[in-house]
Amino acid sequence: MSADLPLVRRLEAMGLRAWPAKNVLYDGAWQLRLTAGHPSKRLNSLSVLDQSDTSDIEIRIEKARRHYETFGRPLLVRETPLTPPTLVEYLIAEGAEPFDTTVVMTLDLNLFDPLEGIELLPSQDVSRFVGAALKVNPVPGLTKAGLAEVVTAIKPSHGFFIRAQDRGEPVAAGLCVHDFDMAGIEAFAVAPDARRKGHGRELATGMMRWLKGAARAPSGFR
Repeated sequence: MSADLPLVRRLEAMGLRAWPAKNVLYDGAWQLRLTAGHPSKRLNSLSVLDQSDTSDIEIRIEKARRHYETFGRPLLVRETPLTPPTLVEYLIAEGAEPFDTTVVMTLDLNLFDPLEGIELLPSQDVSRFVGAALKVNPVPGLTKAGLAEVVTAIKPSHGFFIRAQDRGEPVAAGLCVHDFDMAGIEAFAVAPDARRKGHGRELATGMMRWLKGAARAPSGFR
């Protein structure tokens, strides 16, 4: 089944704004993202935003490789429905291997009943969110300063969500971003010892309830 490329472009644009890289370099429709303080692959990879931009692939890939090597990073290429097939074929021929799969799911929030979710109020306390997020989901090589640098750079409207136990210990944390007529859950984690207890469901439904209210659920909202 062919992808809905206009929707993919909108989702990609929103995702890039919702998780902003520190440094962004453009080579035509090729976007090279780098963030020294955060090891996220989405923040340190090459994305192609137009299937038709296929000129001089060999030369441009080598330039991109040198660019990332300068910062001590390997060249990682995100393959999306916007990635030119000829680029994928070239990379495979050069010995590149795919790894990690990200599934992007969409939901028309007009079909979501906010009464199904508990009411959660978002926080704007960056320090509290950063501490909670790293507590429930420690990422090797990621510091509080590195995560704070990313989340404070988010421009669209957003909210931090934290689920805590009675004594205040965080058990789940998430980040929502509302961007024009779309919105997304951009970060979501439940502590390993708190899973299978309903915390993730309560957090997700509470976040979607907030997103629906924030956007006033216009037609086509996802």
